[in-house]
Amino acid sequence: MTYENLDRKLVNALLGDGRASLRSLGEDLDVSVTTVSNHLSDLEEDNIIQGYTPKIDYDALGYDVTAILQLKVEGSALVDVTERLREHDQMISVYEVTGDYDIIAIGKFTDTDGMNNQIKELLTEPDINESNTSVVLNAAKEHEQFTLDLE
Repeated sequence: MTYENLDRKLVNALLGDGRASLRSLGEDLDVSVTTVSNHLSDLEEDNIIQGYTPKIDYDALGYDVTAILQLKVEGSALVDVTERLREHDQMISVYEVTGDYDIIAIGKFTDTDGMNNQIKELLTEPDINESNTSVVLNAAKEHEQFTLDLE
């Protein structure tokens, strides 16, 4: 029996339903439960699958303000500022980037006052030289993962 692309098929199946049972995955992929379990364990051990979490509609929970922060920081402080941003619960993404800015962070807030307070607190850090904040008007696509090519 060939297992070509089985790991990718397994990842794609889990992207469709992260709560699928081993039995249903085996049936869908036409392999045994043991094979699914072994491949899933390997994917987890290799940190390809890093956990299982629900998809949350933050807007429905009141976090309907999304802000994109672009920051210029002192070169030697890049790692420290990035780490401090990672520690903020409401920062859902933090990137070190090339271009005009050094860091881009995306945060979710319940209102503009909460966003404003957190950004002002952040900008008091002496390592941040410049910032540019944009508020998202409409999220056309957000938090989407994509299925893997099978070739």
